[in-house]
Amino acid sequence: MNIPNLLTLARIIFIPLLVVFFYLPFAWSLPVAAGLFALAAVTDWLDGYLARRWDQTTPFGAFLDPVADKVMVAVALALLIERFDTLWLTLPALVIIGREIVISALREWMAEMGKRSSVAVSWLGKIKTTLQMVALLLLLAFAPTSPLAVLGVATLHVAAILTLWSMVLYLRAAWPHLSRSM
Repeated sequence: MNIPNLLTLARIIFIPLLVVFFYLPFAWSLPVAAGLFALAAVTDWLDGYLARRWDQTTPFGAFLDPVADKVMVAVALALLIERFDTLWLTLPALVIIGREIVISALREWMAEMGKRSSVAVSWLGKIKTTLQMVALLLLLAFAPTSPLAVLGVATLHVAAILTLWSMVLYLRAAWPHLSRSM
């Protein structure tokens, strides 16, 4: 067990805490939930940076890191779908969750084919992730009627568009392997 893996495990521990604070009936609970999400986003970046910098990448970390990221984002989106209760948030949220499922399955299948590098994370994915994290932070921290929450919804829409674009790029890269006969 190393520090990058401990940071990833911390992110997993933040998930139920995020849910608990999200539902607590106190004025400070939503800012705390948003703070936990922000801390999780920072640990997402930090664990990868430290693992590469200190040459501490492990199979366990390579498996757990994307799982922690996807579950944290999916849980935050599910909470926000309930809180906002509007098509304008639900639609991009479901696009993002659906894309994550498709790309996770695609990466697993491509890895079985020995072609995982064909669907490696791209610069577009990093931009999408950054916008997604900013949007979720704004949406968790501010009331649905707040101008910053409106900015969060708009940012989530941009992230959803980039999500679809990156999915098309990944599927196009994988298409020669998906379309050949067995």
